[in-house]
Amino acid sequence: MTTATKTDFEPVIGLEVHVQLKTRSKMLCGCAVQFGSPANSLTCPVCLGLPGALPMVNRLAVEYGIRVGLALNCQIAHRVKFDRKNYFYPDLPKGYQISQYDEPLCFDGELQLPLMDQAGNPKICRITRAHLEEDAGKSIHMETGTLVDLNRAGTPLIEIVGGPDLRSPEEAYVYLTTLKRNLSYLGVSDLSMEKGSLRCDANVSIRPRGQENFDVRSEIKNLNSFRFMQQAIDYEVRWQIEQIEDGHAIQQATVLFDPDTGETRAMRTKEDAADYRYFPDPDLPPLVISRDWVAEVEAAMPELPRAMADRFVQQYGLPEYDATTLTQSPAMAAYFEAAARDSGQAKMASNWVMGEVSRRLNSEERDIAEVPVDAPQLAALLKRIADGTVSNNAAKQVMDALWKGEGSDVDAVIDAKGLKQVSDSGAIEKIIDEVMAANADMVAQFRAGKDKAFNALVGQVMKASKGKANPQQVNDLLRAKLG
Repeated sequence: MTTATKTDFEPVIGLEVHVQLKTRSKMLCGCAVQFGSPANSLTCPVCLGLPGALPMVNRLAVEYGIRVGLALNCQIAHRVKFDRKNYFYPDLPKGYQISQYDEPLCFDGELQLPLMDQAGNPKICRITRAHLEEDAGKSIHMETGTLVDLNRAGTPLIEIVGGPDLRSPEEAYVYLTTLKRNLSYLGVSDLSMEKGSLRCDANVSIRPRGQENFDVRSEIKNLNSFRFMQQAIDYEVRWQIEQIEDGHAIQQATVLFDPDTGETRAMRTKEDAADYRYFPDPDLPPLVISRDWVAEVEAAMPELPRAMADRFVQQYGLPEYDATTLTQSPAMAAYFEAAARDSGQAKMASNWVMGEVSRRLNSEERDIAEVPVDAPQLAALLKRIADGTVSNNAAKQVMDALWKGEGSDVDAVIDAKGLKQVSDSGAIEKIIDEVMAANADMVAQFRAGKDKAFNALVGQVMKASKGKANPQQVNDLLRAKLG
């Protein structure tokens, strides 16, 4: 048997994504969910697991779970039960986590990625299940010991388990960004990786290319950034290939990623379901999900980004690229649509939102929700570009003033800064005559066949008009005069 080389292997990757649900109270008790509160200030006998304390399921958390399942084209169970998942960890005071095992809320879904498979069709990734559970607390490791903050214990989570359908770190990145994009429209979570509202575990294995069966996997735990997730998967794939090539067997294990070294390291031998000793929680009866409730949630579902992008293409005539980019977040989509509707200039609105507005926000590390120029102001500016009141360059100066708070009314800013475009053909012809007289050599070069001289003359006319001359009129009149 010949020794396999790196090109003989393909990665097999599946992601488990944990999303904290944005409810006011915890999954099974009335304690508040508030990020940044003083340590251990948001606890009670239920979330601390004290003897005799009885949990009660948060109805809104279940509704949010249904919403997530519908967005991922899942089946919604008629009956769900909650189980105890037994394991010990310092920030899990009960010694077990209340979760769902064999009867999850959502199952058999799918997520379409903006990628093509080998057959040229959109790549579809399976969603095995999406189940509700409570979060554990948080351990804070220090040189002198470990502190435990139990405020997070009991926070509602939905865990979205993807199928083993990803074949590269890059595909995993696209999967996670697409999933986050869909979830952002649902309003069920703030999806902040910095706050721990969105966390990811990656199951990674390799197999000889063409093999159908899966080999032993490693689970990379608690990846809290898109970049770290890619780096961790890439390192783990390369490490597993090296181990196989050196004749070592891969052991199923839970591993951690160290962003400082860019390496993964084994934390413990990976447990299977039997190790967790799942059994139905005796304090929580099975929950019946009525079809009327599911229908009610479905009727209130927002338009999802893929459907919205398709509508932008049809309704506004946008290219697919523009439509996909503008629907990366609900705030950006709403900002664009308001500006496009109010101005009647959809493509121009798209160009400005993706270009000038996004450039300024990125340079200031601000989100679209913090944009200082609102959609009606942008629409008013686009109208003035469209009707020839200002040139595109002058419009950028108007945007500067609006952005800095030097005015709020577009027309007032245009007047105050003297940015109105000159469209009087007589005035423009006069400037052209003066420029041609002062640049006889350029005129001669153009008439001798050097086209670049024309652009130079246009530049001189625009300079002489202080950028106010209508560029199209300048081009047309200059060509006419040059013959």
